[in-house]
Amino acid sequence: MSEAKSPLTFTRRGFIGAAGAGALAVGLPLAVGPADAARSAFRHGVASGDPLPGGVILWTRVTPTATATPGSGRGGASDVTWEVAGSRSFGAVIASGTTTTDASRDHTVKVDVSGLRPATVYWYRFRVTSGPAAGSVSPVGRTKTAPAAGSDVARARFGVVSCSNWEAGYFSSYGFLADRTDLDAVIHLGDYIYEYGPSGYAGKNGVVRRHEPSHDIVSLADYRIRHGQYKTDPDLQAVHRQHPFIVTWDDHEAANDQWSGGAENHKPSQGSWAQRKARADRAYFEWMPVRPQVSGDNRHIYRRLAYGKLLELSMLDLRTYRDVSAGQFSRESEDPGRTITGRRQMEWVKNSITTSDATWQIVGNSVMISPLLIPPLDPARTKIITDLVGIPENGIPFNGDQWDGYVADRRRLLDAIDDAGRKNVVFITGDIHMSWANDIPRKPANYPGAGTVATEFVVTSVTSNNLDDMVKAPEHTVGGAASAAIMATNHHTRWVDTDEHGYGVLTVTPAAARMDWYFVDRLTDRRTGQRLAQSWTVKNQSRRMTRS
Repeated sequence: MSEAKSPLTFTRRGFIGAAGAGALAVGLPLAVGPADAARSAFRHGVASGDPLPGGVILWTRVTPTATATPGSGRGGASDVTWEVAGSRSFGAVIASGTTTTDASRDHTVKVDVSGLRPATVYWYRFRVTSGPAAGSVSPVGRTKTAPAAGSDVARARFGVVSCSNWEAGYFSSYGFLADRTDLDAVIHLGDYIYEYGPSGYAGKNGVVRRHEPSHDIVSLADYRIRHGQYKTDPDLQAVHRQHPFIVTWDDHEAANDQWSGGAENHKPSQGSWAQRKARADRAYFEWMPVRPQVSGDNRHIYRRLAYGKLLELSMLDLRTYRDVSAGQFSRESEDPGRTITGRRQMEWVKNSITTSDATWQIVGNSVMISPLLIPPLDPARTKIITDLVGIPENGIPFNGDQWDGYVADRRRLLDAIDDAGRKNVVFITGDIHMSWANDIPRKPANYPGAGTVATEFVVTSVTSNNLDDMVKAPEHTVGGAASAAIMATNHHTRWVDTDEHGYGVLTVTPAAARMDWYFVDRLTDRRTGQRLAQSWTVKNQSRRMTRS
C-alpha cells in the first residue's frame, strides 16, 4: 500500500510510525521564551532566502532599544556584523562583513552574501557592534546554497506554503517544516501576511489571536508593525532559522484582490492606491529575505532560480501588473487586451520556460491557472448559445480573480509551452485555500481527449479560511459534496480537498515530480498533530499526473 493511501500521524515531537522515519528530525531550537525575547535585540529572529550556487540573502532585525519597535521610527543607528560558517560551532568563519541599519529601514538588516560553495549547508549569525544593543548576538540560522549551474542533481525537495492569516490560528505548518532536515528551501506562494484589522477575516474558529495594529493596515508604519507581529511567531521563526525561503507575494501583502489600479478593500478615504502599494512593497522588501530584480528602469519580484540541470523555478508576480478581475458572468474574461502578468513579465516567463535547458520547469504561481468552469463547454458546439446568452464561450469561471479571468494571457502562456514542446512544466500554486491536483487541459470540455499542456499542484492555506471555515460547518459535511461536484464537471481536476489546512512537500528528480500534501489536525492548538493525506506524481515527459 502506498504511503499516500495510508496516512501517518505526526506531532511536533516527531511522528508515529516507522515509514519514512529518516525524513523528519528535530530541527533548530524553538524561539526563546517571552521573557528572553523581551530583552533580546533580535526578537524577530533571523532568515535567509533566494539561494544561488554561490550566495544567499541573510536577514534580521535589530531592536536597539525597547521603544524602537517596528514602525515606530525610533532608535539610533546600529553597526551589525554578520558571519557565515561551515558548522554551527563557528570554528572557522568562511565569510563575514559589517553593515549599518537605522529607523529609515525599520532597523532591518539584509545582506547578499557571495563567494560560497554550491549545494552546501552553512550557518550564520549577526552581532551588534555599536549602539545601545552593542554586544547582542542573534540566534544561529541554517541555510543552504543551490547546486552549481549545469550540475547533475539527483533530487531537490521544497516545502510549499501559502496563505497564513495570524488571526485564524497557529502556524503549526511552519513548525513541522522547521523540524525537517531534508529540504533545500521553502517556497512561499503569497499571503505571508494579511492586511485586515481585528475580525476582518474570521472563520468558524473566530479570532484565535488578534492582529496589530487594530485596523486595516495602510501606512508604512502599519505594514512594518504587521510584518513585525508575524515574525514574532515561534514556528515562523523556527522555519526561517532552518531553511532558506523563496517567496513571492499575492494580494494580502498589500490589500485584498489587488490589481494595478486598486484593490477590493481599498477605499478613497485611505488615500492613493499607488502610495499604499508602494508602502506595502517597501515594508515587504525590508522584512523579507528576497532579492529584488533590477533591470533598466524596472525593479520587480518575478525572477528565476536554478537547481543545476534538474529544474528552473520561475516565480511570478500576478498582482502588480494585472487588470481588474473579470465579473463572473461577463465575457470580459475573454478580452484579448486583458492581462494578469503584464506584457514584460509575460515575455519573460515564456522565454524562461521555452529556452530552459533544465529537465523540469517549475512555475511559482500565486493564483490557480487550471480552468474551473461551470460547466466546461466546447466552443465549437456551444458558440451560438454562449453568444446568445452572453457568457464566456468555455463556460462560466468560478473565480475571475484566477487565470480564468484572463483567458488570453493563459492561452498565450500555454500555447508557448505547447509550441515549444515542453512536457515537464509544473505549476505550484497557492491562494485558493484548498488542495488540488490538476492536469491543465488544452480544451476543458474535451479532457483527456484533446490532451494536456502541463500540470498543477495547489497547496492549501496554512491557516486562512477554506470552505468549511467560511460556511462555519464541520469538516467535509459541505466540502465533500463540493469536491465531488467540482471533479464531476471539471474532469482535469484529479483530486481536490476544500476543507483542510497544511502545507506541501515537492520532490523533484530526473524521473518525476511529486507533491505530498500534509494536513494539520487543529488550527487552534499550537502543538497539534499532522498527517500525510495525498501524494500525486508527474512522470518525466508525461504531462499527466497519477496518484502515488
